[in-house]
Amino acid sequence: MAQIENPARLRELLAEEGRLEAMVESKPLSFWRIAMIRLRRDRLTLGAIAILLIILFASLGAEIINERVLGVDPYDTNLLASLEPPSSEHLLGTDTLGQDQLARLLIGGRISMAIGFFGAIFTLMIGVTLGMMAAYFGGIIDDVIMWVINTLNSIPGLFLLLIVGALFDLSAAWLTVLFALLGWPFITRLVRSTVFSLRERDYIMASNALGASSFSIMFRHILPNVIPIVIIATARAVGNLMLSESILSFLGFGVQPPTPTWGNMLTEAQQYIVRPDARHLIVAPGVMITITVLCMFIIGDGLRDALDPRLK
Repeated sequence: MAQIENPARLRELLAEEGRLEAMVESKPLSFWRIAMIRLRRDRLTLGAIAILLIILFASLGAEIINERVLGVDPYDTNLLASLEPPSSEHLLGTDTLGQDQLARLLIGGRISMAIGFFGAIFTLMIGVTLGMMAAYFGGIIDDVIMWVINTLNSIPGLFLLLIVGALFDLSAAWLTVLFALLGWPFITRLVRSTVFSLRERDYIMASNALGASSFSIMFRHILPNVIPIVIIATARAVGNLMLSESILSFLGFGVQPPTPTWGNMLTEAQQYIVRPDARHLIVAPGVMITITVLCMFIIGDGLRDALDPRLK
């Protein structure tokens, strides 16, 4: 038997061969699997998701927490307990009507987050549909959609919201619809530019040659490639809509009391900003708005890094 001149080198070659066979035999990772691996390594994004889930679950379970844990009704008034500082009985103090600040904060969070989430979903439904139609069909359809977008973009969005808010008494549901009707142009332009680069791909041309319908091509072949961009836009849209709701309510044109939102809670508290005994009314909703919107923006950036292979 021939003697092995370099056993260490032989062991190294065998180890490399074993790794190579394992790589060949293993299944290739899908796009979504790779994205999940990247996302799991992003501790900042995972931390933002965890914080947002805590806020979301606390807001969704507001009635249970208020009834069984805090033992208060967010709509009960007690003028004798007006502007009480934080204590064991009222953890975040009370407002000018003696209502528990923490109980109203939980209810207001659910309404503010619902406006942000559902407003973003409706915005994306309109924006994605119109964006795909404009880019795929082109011609007069594209011209009409772009004319509407340019018209809406020529008017500052805040002015439109203030005009509508001054003319109508907006509930949370109508405010959500209003945000969707005014917020779709950005998503439409984003999807339109993406579909322009996709519609000339070989598999799209092959589907056309095989006689597939336009709607089948858009929703079976183009839409899956737009989903990563849509997910990123959703995370950012939720934060932007929550911020818009807070601004509109702070200016007095959003959801009106007694229905609490974080924005109108700030509106009610702004007149007491110079009073040291009432500053707790401003701190709590302001901190919640900041944390929630910041978490949504961090999640949006993390999803962009995970879903965009060009950044790696």
